[in-house]
Amino acid sequence: MIELAGYAISEMSLLVGGAVLLFLVLLMLFLGMRSASRSLRMTEPLVHQIGNLGARVQQLSDGQQQLSGGLIHVSEAQAASQTNMLQLMEKRLADVSGKMSENLTGSAQSTAKSLGELQQRLAAIDKAQDNITKLSGDVLSLQDILSNKQTRGAFGEIQLTDIVTKALPSDSYKMQATLSNGKRCDCLIDLPNPPGPIAIDSKFPLESYEALRNAENDWQLNEAAKLLRIAIKKHIKDIHEKYIIEGETADGALMFLPSEAIYAELHANFPELVREGFAARVWIVSPTTCMATLNTMRAILKDARMREQAGAIRRELGLLFSDVERLGTRVENLDRHFGQAAKDIADIKISSDKAGRRARRLDNFDFEELAPEAPTVVPLKAPE
Repeated sequence: MIELAGYAISEMSLLVGGAVLLFLVLLMLFLGMRSASRSLRMTEPLVHQIGNLGARVQQLSDGQQQLSGGLIHVSEAQAASQTNMLQLMEKRLADVSGKMSENLTGSAQSTAKSLGELQQRLAAIDKAQDNITKLSGDVLSLQDILSNKQTRGAFGEIQLTDIVTKALPSDSYKMQATLSNGKRCDCLIDLPNPPGPIAIDSKFPLESYEALRNAENDWQLNEAAKLLRIAIKKHIKDIHEKYIIEGETADGALMFLPSEAIYAELHANFPELVREGFAARVWIVSPTTCMATLNTMRAILKDARMREQAGAIRRELGLLFSDVERLGTRVENLDRHFGQAAKDIADIKISSDKAGRRARRLDNFDFEELAPEAPTVVPLKAPE
């Protein structure tokens, strides 16, 4: 018995264990050899692939060298191209800079010109604004004038005076003329008989007209129309009774409306008032129609004055005819004198030529006998 570490092991067991261990060692060697052989067989393709890989690596190295040379060539070409590109860009930038400078200069000049024109226009706008402000003040003043009856009447009289003074001679009318009945009209025009002096009076029914324009419903419209009819009828009646006097004035008179709008409203929507004025021999006129009427009166005045001066005109025409006859006689005498003077000048010229020829002969010491000259025969003319 063998004791090992306190345990008893038999020799048989040791032999068995050694055999097993030997078997295991041999088995491991066999397996190792077999594995080595298998590994050797497996590494043969790998070695072949490694050889191919080395060849490819060599090819890659050669390609890399060629690529390096190509890259150097491409780099040089790229550097030259970049240089050319930079030069071209510098040139184009210079051109663009010059053009931009020119454009900026032109734009600056154009902008300065535009700003100058804009300043002028702004000045004109400021002036127009001042005029509008002044006009607004004038409109407000006109509204203040028209809101008062007395100032409104004065406005109509001023407008009538302006129209009459422009249309008629100053000695053919009287402003604010007083008639025999003590009534005073705004204007009296001295027309010849017939028709005789004709009166013009200014009326301005503004309140009733504004009420008519500002009416918002039918009731207000009818009331405003009623007020306008009453006002116009009253004016027609007053002018007929005050300014138409038999034997002193014409058988009619004029009612002057300073507003074209009121005149148009009457003729458009109130024709019965116009007919009533015709019946009363009171003719309604506006500034435009008044100017036309006054121009007709001016033609009448001119014709009347020409008839009054017809005798003087005939006398002046007779004197003018005598002057013309006398002028014709004197022209004939002057023409006869001119003819005689022309004949005398011709004779003087002939005598001058003869004297010149004799002087030239004496200057040449020509002592030969002078040949007698043929006498000049002057034809006789019958006495005129």
